[in-house]
Amino acid sequence: MLVVCSVLTGFLSSQVLADKDHQKRTEEESQERIWDHEVKRWLTPEELGHLEIYFTEEEAAQVMFPDSETIRRETLTLTAEQKAFVEEVIGWEFPEYTFDVFIGETQGNIDGYALIQNTIGKHRPITYMVGVTATGECMNFEVMVYREARGNEIATKRFNYQYQGKTIGDPIRINRDIINITGATMSVRSASAGVKRVLVLVNEFYLKPRGLGRDVLAATSQEKGFFEILFGL
Repeated sequence: MLVVCSVLTGFLSSQVLADKDHQKRTEEESQERIWDHEVKRWLTPEELGHLEIYFTEEEAAQVMFPDSETIRRETLTLTAEQKAFVEEVIGWEFPEYTFDVFIGETQGNIDGYALIQNTIGKHRPITYMVGVTATGECMNFEVMVYREARGNEIATKRFNYQYQGKTIGDPIRINRDIINITGATMSVRSASAGVKRVLVLVNEFYLKPRGLGRDVLAATSQEKGFFEILFGL
């Protein structure tokens, strides 16, 4: 009897260990693996889980409109036709139909608009807010959450000041009117694309209804090719 119990206990212990080993291997295999061509290796779990939080949504909105009496929030929702039009203008397709918009106002006058953006950096999405004046110029750019292991220089003023004053008529592209950051090219391209999208969204859905918007042309084939490479379209 003792022999049988001993053998049985040993079998159960071995089975439990085997099951745990199998579960561990399954979990490891199921974990996302990303190859970084620049450093020529798989990214570590620490790099994949990298997270830098700079602002909450409300904090970023206060930075955008420090002197506004009130800041209200609303959701901009596009129809399929409106979304297709914006995609044609900026030259790349995007999945979102809705955007969170903050509007600064003082004594009944609109001070500007700020939209939250999520665009892919090199490996992970970057969350940031883009502010636009009441006349359609980019007035600020603030990274809210950065998830890449490198390239967080785009969150600094010495980089993002470049977007100030940009309008829908500007290229907003690396080597055209935006200086790149070594080692963060994809993040810079992604941020620039997001700024362009915000300028078009504000122009079409906030400025034009007030008689302040501008007519814009569809993206050129060169611009479309650029964004196809950037976003893998």
